Amino acid sequence: MQTHHEQWSTTNLDKPSYYNNRELSWLDFNSRVLEEAVDDQNALLERYKFLSIFSSNLDEFFMVRVAGLIDQVKAGFNKPENKAGLTPKEQLCAISQKAHLLVKKQDEVYRDLSRILDNEQVSIITIDHAAPQELDILEDFFDEQVYPVLTPMAIDAYRPFPMLLNKSLNLAVIIEEKSLEKRKEQELNGNLVIVQVPAVMDRLVEITQKGKQRKFVLLEEVISRFIYKLFTGYKVESVTSFRITRNADLTIHEDEAEDLLLEIEEELKKRKRGAAVRLEYQMSQSNQGVIDYLRKVLEIHSKDVYVVQAPLDLTFLFSFYKKVAATHEHLTARTFIPQPSVDLEGEGDMFEKIADHDVLLHHPYESFEPVVEFMSQAADDKNVLAIKQTLYRVSGDSPIIDSLKRAAENGKQVTVLVELKARFDEENNVQWAKELEQAGCHVIYGMTHLKTHSKITLVIRREKGKIQRYVHLGTGNYNDATARIYTDMGLLTSNDKIGIDAINFFNYLSGYMEKPSYHHLSVSPYGIRDTFIELIDREIAYHNEYQNGRIIAKMNSLTDKIIIKKLYEASIAGVKIDLIIRGVCCLRPGIEGVSENIKVRSIVGEFLEHTRIFYFHQNGNEKVYLSSADWMTRNMENRVEILFPILENHLKERIHECLLLMLQDNCKAREQDRNGKYKYVPRTNGERHINSQRIFCEEAIQYRTKIKTANLETMKNRTKFSSLTDSYFFRLKEIVPLLKR
Repeated sequence: MQTHHEQWSTTNLDKPSYYNNRELSWLDFNSRVLEEAVDDQNALLERYKFLSIFSSNLDEFFMVRVAGLIDQVKAGFNKPENKAGLTPKEQLCAISQKAHLLVKKQDEVYRDLSRILDNEQVSIITIDHAAPQELDILEDFFDEQVYPVLTPMAIDAYRPFPMLLNKSLNLAVIIEEKSLEKRKEQELNGNLVIVQVPAVMDRLVEITQKGKQRKFVLLEEVISRFIYKLFTGYKVESVTSFRITRNADLTIHEDEAEDLLLEIEEELKKRKRGAAVRLEYQMSQSNQGVIDYLRKVLEIHSKDVYVVQAPLDLTFLFSFYKKVAATHEHLTARTFIPQPSVDLEGEGDMFEKIADHDVLLHHPYESFEPVVEFMSQAADDKNVLAIKQTLYRVSGDSPIIDSLKRAAENGKQVTVLVELKARFDEENNVQWAKELEQAGCHVIYGMTHLKTHSKITLVIRREKGKIQRYVHLGTGNYNDATARIYTDMGLLTSNDKIGIDAINFFNYLSGYMEKPSYHHLSVSPYGIRDTFIELIDREIAYHNEYQNGRIIAKMNSLTDKIIIKKLYEASIAGVKIDLIIRGVCCLRPGIEGVSENIKVRSIVGEFLEHTRIFYFHQNGNEKVYLSSADWMTRNMENRVEILFPILENHLKERIHECLLLMLQDNCKAREQDRNGKYKYVPRTNGERHINSQRIFCEEAIQYRTKIKTANLETMKNRTKFSSLTDSYFFRLKEIVPLLKR
C-alpha cells in the first residue's frame, strides 16, 4: 500500500483537468450573483440590486480581463495558462460562449422581475406604452431640459467617427433628406449621426401618477421618440441604441516616471479612450447596417457583440432601487444596523481598552465606528506622537482622511501610504494624496511595481514617559461606506511584538532597508506564501501522526497554483479541508486520489463576503490568521500584503465558531463539484433554513440587547467580561451544534 508521500510524488498534479480556468471561474461567480436576482427569498428590490451588480461586474470583467486577453492575441501570444491549459484565443471563445448565455439569462430575469413589479404598481415602461397625455408631458420635458444638452455628431468625409467614451450610452441615427431630389443626390442610403445620451442627466424619467403608483421611462427612449426635432429638413429612418466597453486597464511606467502622481493622472485620461472590447446594442428598432458599420469602425469581433432585449447598462437599477424604496419600503430587505463592538464595552477610553485586551471587530455585524473613533481620538490626543497608515480604497467623504489631516494640523507626525494604483479608485486616491500633502501629511506611494494592499494603522503614544504602540490590522479597506455591506474582520491590539513589527513594516515601505524579520506578521511578496506552505506542511505532519488534520480557509479567490498543489498534497495525505471562496476558484474538489478530502463552497448573499480567515488545527494547538491577501498569485508575489495571527484564545475560538456556522449555511451557499460546477447546498424536507449572514445579524442584535440590560459595572472586571464574551458572543457555541442536528 502506498504511503501518502509515495502517492503524492507519483501523482501528476499539473493535469489541466484538475483545475478551473480563472476567467471562466469568475463568470461562474457572476452567475451566482445573477442567481440572487432570481431567488425569491430576497426582497424584490434587492433582486433588482443584484441584477445591477451583475451588470457592473460584467463591465469590469470586459474592461480588464477580456481586454487583457485581446491584447495578448493581438501581440501574437499563444502560450496556454498554467492551470487549465487554455490559450488566450481559447479563453476568449469560451468566455464569449458563456457570457452570451449569461446575458440572455439577464434579459429573462429582467423581464420576469418587471412582471412581478407591475403587480406592485411600479413599472419601467417603453415609451410606446405611454398614454397621449403622458407623451405630452414627456415632450415638454424633452423640449425644455433634454434638447439643449444634446449634440448630434454627423459622420461624413469631413467629420470622422467620434471618440465615444467608455461605457457611454449612444444613439446611432440614420436620417435622409425629405426632398426626393436631394435624396437622389446622396451617395449612401441615409446619413449617420451619433447622439450621446447625456450622462449628467438621470437615466430614469418619472411620469407622475396618483397615489403610490410609480411609472418610469428611460431617458434614451424619450430622446429616441423626439429626436426628429434635432434634424429639421430630414427624416429619421432608424434609431439604434448602443454602448461600447473599452480597455480600461492602466499601463503604468513606474521606472520612467519621475512623479507617479502625474503618470497616473495621464493614464487616467487614456482610460476613457482605450480600444473597444465589447459592443452592446438593443434588439428593438436596431438597424443591422448600423451594427455592421459600428463593428467595422470599432474593430470589434463578432463574438464580442452582444444584443439585449432588456435596457442597456442595467447599473441604473441602483438608482431605481433608491427611488422606489422611498415609497415601497416593503419591497426592500429589512435594514440591519451594525451593532457596537462587544470587546469595547465598559468604561475607559479606547486606548485603555485596547491596552487591556485585544479587540476583534466583525463587520458589518459590528460597527466600523470604533475604527473611525480610534483614528479620531489619535488625531486629537495630546499624547499621540505619530500615526502611520496604509490607504487602498476609502469613501468619498472619508472621516479617516479628515482625522489624518487634523492630526497633521495638530502637529503630529503623520505618514500615509496611498496606493495610487488601486484599480478604478486611482482618480480618488490621486485627489486624496494631494489633500493629505496639503494638510502636512507625509504621503508615500509604496514600492515600485508592487501594489500595497495591506490594511494597517500604527499609532505611537507616550504613556507615563514610555512609548506605547497601538495597531489596527484588517481584512478590508478603511472605507466606512463599504464596511456596512462588506463582511470583514479587524484587530485592535497593543501587543508589543506586533507593534514592533508594524514599525519595521512602515520603515521598510518608506525608506531604504533590508526586508525585516517579523515576530508575528508575515508580509508579501513571497513571505505569506512561505508561511502558508509551512503551515500546510505542519498540518500534514500532524495528520500523519495523529489523524486529525483540519484546515478551514475563507477568502475571495484562489488562483495560486503553488498553494493549490500543496492543498492537493494535504488532501492526498488525508487532511480534511474546507474552503469558503466567494469568487474565483481554480482548485477542483472531490477528484478521487487528488482532492477527495477538499470541499469548496461559495456564499453569495446580502453582504459581500470579504473576510480572509485561515484556520489550522495543528493537533489542538490551533492557529488562526486574518489577512488582507487572498490565495492568488498576485497577492503572493506582486503586492505588499499582511497576514497576522490571532493570539488570544477566546478570539481564536470566536472566529472558529464563525467559520463553522458558515459551513452550515444551506440558503446562500453553493458547493463546487469535481467538474467545477456550482450547485446550491442540498436541503432536505423539513431541514432548518440556515442563512449564516442573517444569523450573525440576529445574534449581534440579541447580544446587544442582553448587554444593555446587564450591570455594566461587571465590565470593569476583565475576568467577568472575558467570561461573558467567551460564553455568549453570538451564542455560536450553542447555535452551531444545534444547526448540525
